[in-house]
Amino acid sequence: MKRLYPDVTYYENGFIEVGSGHSLYFEQSGNPNGIPVLFIHGGPGAGLPPNYKCFFDSNKYRIIGYEQRGCGRSTPIADTLNNDTWSNVEDIEALRTHLSIPKFLLFGGSWGSTLALLYALKYTPRVTGLILRGVFLARQEDRDWFLSPNGCAAQLFPEYYRKFTKDVPKPVTSNSVCDFYSAMVRSSNDVLRHSALKRWYQWEERLSRITLPPGVGDSTTNYPMQLVTCLATLECHFLSNQCFLDENYILENISKISHIPGTIVHGRYDMICKTEAAEALHKAWPQSQLQIIPDAGHSTSEPSIGYALCRATRDMSRFIQESSK
Repeated sequence: MKRLYPDVTYYENGFIEVGSGHSLYFEQSGNPNGIPVLFIHGGPGAGLPPNYKCFFDSNKYRIIGYEQRGCGRSTPIADTLNNDTWSNVEDIEALRTHLSIPKFLLFGGSWGSTLALLYALKYTPRVTGLILRGVFLARQEDRDWFLSPNGCAAQLFPEYYRKFTKDVPKPVTSNSVCDFYSAMVRSSNDVLRHSALKRWYQWEERLSRITLPPGVGDSTTNYPMQLVTCLATLECHFLSNQCFLDENYILENISKISHIPGTIVHGRYDMICKTEAAEALHKAWPQSQLQIIPDAGHSTSEPSIGYALCRATRDMSRFIQESSK
């Protein structure tokens, strides 16, 4: 299909208390009696994108969106205290219980794909299927791809990388980049902190699509400072802590969900998440289908990525309905 679904207004929204002082925003849209699907946003720290409901047929799906710890409308904002990977996995289970959903389809992109896979590994009986975009497996090589001077992003965009890392102490590595920015985004000096937040955000934005609109990536003027702050702060926090996961945890445990159906959509020219990660996941997951999109990078704003995701949700709804007969 060559179009997105129409956007819809939520029929319910609210907050759920998940402990340790964190309150998460959630909303439900579409058909209350439809197939439950949970949209898991990326980042960490990105929050719900404005058009996320456009990947689903609202007549067939009960669309649930939520914002993870420390971002969007969830509170406290940009808070790293009691904010780690497994706490975020438990938040998904808390939301499922709160909404009285026996099991649901997980739809996650980038960091959202990481959380979707981890939730499926821990709460396998609660998952009907997965649709993943821009797979991030949280290995060292995945972090290097995005942040190392030898990573693909730095090699293809050396002028941007030089600006991004100009103040990072030598030798520059993905770990030293994380450590430097983690310190800077917590600086008590407002000028240093805001500069670091913006540079981190600009680096990621420049990599997100094959073709950027004029001016995008060169300025943060058009982006809410709260978004810039949450994304930079939480990404630095998680990446500097190796995403709170043992190395290669997902692939080493993927056999636990070998029977669950899944679709993987990945842009060929994704500079943020390795295409190899999608290939490795597909190879280890017999029930998955892999779609490499030849004219796209990382972002769902690229038309061919959006269309592929709409096809994936359409096909998954048919599969789930047929399986339930």
